[in-house]
Amino acid sequence: MDVSDLKTIGKRTPARKGYDAQQARLDLTAALRMAARLALNEGVCNHFSMELPGHPDRFLINPQGLHWSEITPADLVVVDENGAVLEGKHKVEPTAFFIHSRVHLLCKKKVVLHSHMPFATALAIIEGGRLELGANQNAMRFHDRIAYDDGYGGVALSDNEGDRIASALGNAEVMIMAHHGVLVCGERMDYAFDDLYYLERSCMVQVLAQSTGKPLRTQPDEVCAQAARQIGGERQQSELHFAALKRLLDRDEPGWNGSRR
Repeated sequence: MDVSDLKTIGKRTPARKGYDAQQARLDLTAALRMAARLALNEGVCNHFSMELPGHPDRFLINPQGLHWSEITPADLVVVDENGAVLEGKHKVEPTAFFIHSRVHLLCKKKVVLHSHMPFATALAIIEGGRLELGANQNAMRFHDRIAYDDGYGGVALSDNEGDRIASALGNAEVMIMAHHGVLVCGERMDYAFDDLYYLERSCMVQVLAQSTGKPLRTQPDEVCAQAARQIGGERQQSELHFAALKRLLDRDEPGWNGSRR
């Protein structure tokens, strides 16, 4: 399949216990809105997606042409594995489909966040750019969870490029993509968004530290592994972080969830 095969016609209308499609829409909307507030987006490009609860061959994704800061749950689109729009009033940006569909289906990811956030992308364009896990406690959380796509197949407008990206990701949950940006994946939106946030923070402090021209102080691999286990065992922090971000949206952006105020 390539870009000419996408079907964007038609409209129709559930991860955790009790987690349904409406809750998925709220979480995806909150992630998009907060990413825009944190400058993790780029224009009307980049895309976040979630497997539709109860339907592993369908996923929710942000539509083409809308800024993340204006998206509501009703704007999200449900797409199947063939690119057909099953629910929604908007089209899907083609590269969004070809990246996300292949990662969802081939890597079995429930949440896929793709961003060109600036500091992580800065590492992606450096020769041999790598996140120095041992230099920063925030980066240590990604020990044994990060992959690197050092290839580049152009703009993702075919299954072949989507398959290449999915193959580079493999079993990892985070990937820095040369010449491009990042992918962050997870089983839940609150966990994945927390990782996206701390990935950018980790890249930011590394870029700032390296700009001094002085060498980084690093910890050995076994210390990074221990810190990763400790942080992974405190996922309640991810839940609390995401809940707090939604409270900020309630306070500052009434109507973000589709309610009328």
